[in-house]
Amino acid sequence: MVRVVEISPGLRHDPIELARRNWIAAGWADAADGMALVTSIMRVQQLLLGRIEALLRPHGLTFARFEVLRLLAFTRRGELPVGKIGERLQVHPASVTNAVQRLEEARLVVRRTNPDDGRSVLAEITVAGRSLVELCTVLLNEQVFRQLDLAAAHATDVVRGLDELRRGSGDFD
Repeated sequence: MVRVVEISPGLRHDPIELARRNWIAAGWADAADGMALVTSIMRVQQLLLGRIEALLRPHGLTFARFEVLRLLAFTRRGELPVGKIGERLQVHPASVTNAVQRLEEARLVVRRTNPDDGRSVLAEITVAGRSLVELCTVLLNEQVFRQLDLAAAHATDVVRGLDELRRGSGDFD
């Protein structure tokens, strides 16, 4: 049985660096930096998602639901087929269906049959959904996206490096 221990913020020593040194000591020096990179990405994802969710929770949103609303608000007509939402957000269709269903229950989107297709379902952002996503976008811009504790030049380098990883993994051409 694997025991997962939650690491509290503000540790005196970096546990990922310790793991990297252990990797080297175990004879896996050629994989140590890769392990540290992957583990760092996963930890940063946890930290950022925690900050984002704490801001969105009082507004009844998760980051996944925010992303759906933001995507719909960016479209010309405020609507997209549910399948297209999944493609653009790169998430499983079941996750999109669940997010759209929750947003519909909250009256932030409406679902209807696609008149151009008849087989697919459109999700359309409501006035309330548009208002909420604008408010939450301002919050996230002010309290997360502009406050990354990372110099702008470093952020650009990180994005380029991650793009290289994503492209190499076949995420896009």
